[in-house]
Amino acid sequence: MSVLVGDETRVVVQGITGHQGTLHTRGMLAFGTKVVAGVTPGRGGATVEGVPVFDAVEDAVRATGANAACIFVPAPFAKDALIEAVDAGIPLAVIITEHIPFHDMLEMLYYARAQGTRIIGPNCPGLASPGKAKVGILPNVIFRPGRVGVVSRSGTLTYEMVNSVSEAGFGQSTCIGLGGDPVNGTTFVDALELFQRDPGTDAIVMVGEIGGVAEEEAAEFIEAKVTKPVVGYIAGRSAPPGKRMGHAGAIITRGRGTAESKVKALTRAGVRMARFPYEIPDRVREAVASLGGR
Repeated sequence: MSVLVGDETRVVVQGITGHQGTLHTRGMLAFGTKVVAGVTPGRGGATVEGVPVFDAVEDAVRATGANAACIFVPAPFAKDALIEAVDAGIPLAVIITEHIPFHDMLEMLYYARAQGTRIIGPNCPGLASPGKAKVGILPNVIFRPGRVGVVSRSGTLTYEMVNSVSEAGFGQSTCIGLGGDPVNGTTFVDALELFQRDPGTDAIVMVGEIGGVAEEEAAEFIEAKVTKPVVGYIAGRSAPPGKRMGHAGAIITRGRGTAESKVKALTRAGVRMARFPYEIPDRVREAVASLGGR
């Protein structure tokens, strides 16, 4: 099985006629995703990669039954795009866009939650379930079907971890890229809960980084609620305090959010921690062996 996306996923791409929208629509189609519609105001009636384009999300949903949105709209217009998707009844919105203003994202998050829409992102690579569907920009070639769930704050580290798991002979049930901004629509705790409930996921790989307390909160949740083995890695051990490293959310402030504090919390929760990314396959082997070799 998988979480959040599957054979039933029908994607509308907001911003499909832009360069990134067109490029990644092609990638999603090649992955096997049912991309059923695109939206660009004023371009209704056109097609992109054989996908019909509509002027509004509501029109696209009515005509195609789309139930997931992938948003490539530029940051100044991302809030309006998300609200349009929510108002059209889309239950899953993946926001690829980066540089969305902090207060815009706060409004977007709480509006979406109130209406029952789950957000992945922003500033994220999306999510994928091999053999079923991909919503986002994750590279197709790194995936293989399997029973390891992957959740990560970092896009490029997501790719590296998925590829290493695949090369080690294991596949993924679903991979979720949470995004690196301070305000995220889906957290580590949310993702861990989904993987814990998913009968198609046997083990979980969790990739965190410096900044914030999301990993510490995840450690508490793992200790209390997660019975499946978890493998972990925290990026940013050498980052100087007070300096942002890559992501808007990857900043240590007042001694909080350090790699050391996150590693300690996750280790106490029983997570098999890797010190370097290349150790992840060995930790996954240990996790799978603890289940009897599944």
